[in-house]
Amino acid sequence: MIERTFAVMRRVLAQLIRDRRFLVLSVLAPFTVIYLLKVFFESAETPFFDPTSFVAPVGAFLVHFITYVLCAIVLVRERTAHTLTRMFVNGYRQHEIIVGYVLAYTTLATVQSLIVLSELNVLFDLGYSFGTLLSLYVVIWLLAIISIALGILVSNFARNEGQVFPFIPMVIVPNVFVSGIIVPVDRMPEWAQVLGWFTPLYYANEVIQEIILPNQTLLDSLDRFVVLPIYGIAVLILATLTLREMD
Repeated sequence: MIERTFAVMRRVLAQLIRDRRFLVLSVLAPFTVIYLLKVFFESAETPFFDPTSFVAPVGAFLVHFITYVLCAIVLVRERTAHTLTRMFVNGYRQHEIIVGYVLAYTTLATVQSLIVLSELNVLFDLGYSFGTLLSLYVVIWLLAIISIALGILVSNFARNEGQVFPFIPMVIVPNVFVSGIIVPVDRMPEWAQVLGWFTPLYYANEVIQEIILPNQTLLDSLDRFVVLPIYGIAVLILATLTLREMD
């Protein structure tokens, strides 16, 4: 099992290295969007609006969004190219394929998370301690891994790239609305608050808002932080169970 999982990971990594356009887009997209975010916040800043509490959560959302979309599209491309079918013919199991893909794309997510947090820290002069920045990175990185799992799950229900696009607003738009990034969750109707409990961005935002406060650490919001890896594991299980051998 382990050998075949790493074989899938090596194959996917080799494919990513060959696909230079995808790599450039994966790196430049968050870099460019973060800069535009800086321009937007500078234009919107008033005595009544302080963007400080929005910077890190919005950065986390951008990583979540970009990683989710790119992974979903690429995985569908793998299906249309019959790569997955050939893996099943060669005896690979669902969990070996899923874990192999996640390990490969985790490398990319690690770089994306580092780029986003570094650029946020430089452009917005956040002034957080190293411990706070490290905690933010861990949260953003975990959210990126969940995005990979969601991308794989969505790709299991699409036969081509065009069928992926309806899933983008279905997942992302409710996610950001009920996460508390735009409007505090306690101001929403009860049904919307309950809906937020089923979105990873809600827990990521809750943790981020806690750790950016003075004298707060990741341990102070551990009860919400542990939900993120549990959420990711649950999505990976669903992705494994819904991965089809044949269309």
